[in-house]
Amino acid sequence: MALKLDLQLFSQEKTESATPKKRQEARKKGQVAKSMDLPAAFILFFSFLSFFLFGSFMKEHLLTMIRSVYYDFLLMNVTIENSQQLFEKLMAELLLTVGPIFAIALVIGVLANYLQIGFMFTGDPLTMKFSKINPLEGAKRLFSLRAVVDFLKSVLKMSIIGIVVYTTLTGEKDHIMLLAQLPLEEAFRYTASVTLMLGLKIGLVLIVLAIFDYLYQRFEYEKSLKMSKQDIKDEYKKTEGDPLIKGKIREKQRRMALQRMMQDVPKADVIITNPTHFAVAMKYDASKMQAPTVLAKGTDYIALKIKQVAKEHGIITMENKPLARALYAQVEIGESIPADMFQAVAEVLAYVYKVKGKAN
Repeated sequence: MALKLDLQLFSQEKTESATPKKRQEARKKGQVAKSMDLPAAFILFFSFLSFFLFGSFMKEHLLTMIRSVYYDFLLMNVTIENSQQLFEKLMAELLLTVGPIFAIALVIGVLANYLQIGFMFTGDPLTMKFSKINPLEGAKRLFSLRAVVDFLKSVLKMSIIGIVVYTTLTGEKDHIMLLAQLPLEEAFRYTASVTLMLGLKIGLVLIVLAIFDYLYQRFEYEKSLKMSKQDIKDEYKKTEGDPLIKGKIREKQRRMALQRMMQDVPKADVIITNPTHFAVAMKYDASKMQAPTVLAKGTDYIALKIKQVAKEHGIITMENKPLARALYAQVEIGESIPADMFQAVAEVLAYVYKVKGKAN
């Protein structure tokens, strides 16, 4: 029969998906699939959109701020109290004017990050590492494939934005040529509408590009987390423990359990044997137990040790093959015997008590 070998174990090729443990460790280090362009694109789009929603509101507060300067404070005496009053009023109006924009930008920025990576707080990326200031490592990052991809993304982004701006302004060429003939208010209104339209178009374009960038970042992230079969085996050993060490621990636990069991053999009333292959130590105390209890049991070598300890402490040993086998198979150490064995065990204990009574 031909021996089948898994060549991946030798080549260490990373073809396996990352385990949950590795994903969790990467997340703790701040390594997640995230596009930095996505929050910026959403903030730009919704900021321009908010100008449409709160344009009239912002206009009123801006006019109120200008009126306050020219009508209320222009002819007032320049004193500390008047200057403070003017400053407070202007700051209040300014906050009311730009407050909605800042609030929307903050909410959209937090939401865009949360949708990508969920809630995450880690200080690992802020940790001082010498590799970050190593010139060789810096040169590698500068000329890496990732740097080339980022450069191409920037070129593509600027090219598409340039095309959007060019086509929009070209379409408005006739109106732009007539701006010099329009009143100042109308010219300002038209310029503002074109600017808002450009902002929304650019925002939408950047959102589309950012979604593709996020998909690319996710692909790169999954690729960087790939593991070889040997990596998975090593991780399993670290998580579950080395099989050799676990075997030694289990062996030590068995020895300790055997030692504790042997310490209970001298407390038994009788040892029921097979006679050579099985041995079960029984005890019954009417004041403390509802039924006879198995203190120790074993086969072959352990059965021999039980009988030796019983002999050293003068415990009566009785041969009863069916009962010894049944007790060993059905009753665990420390458990009481089942009801269907009461009669057989009672006869054994009655004989033991009778022998002990004659001896006394």
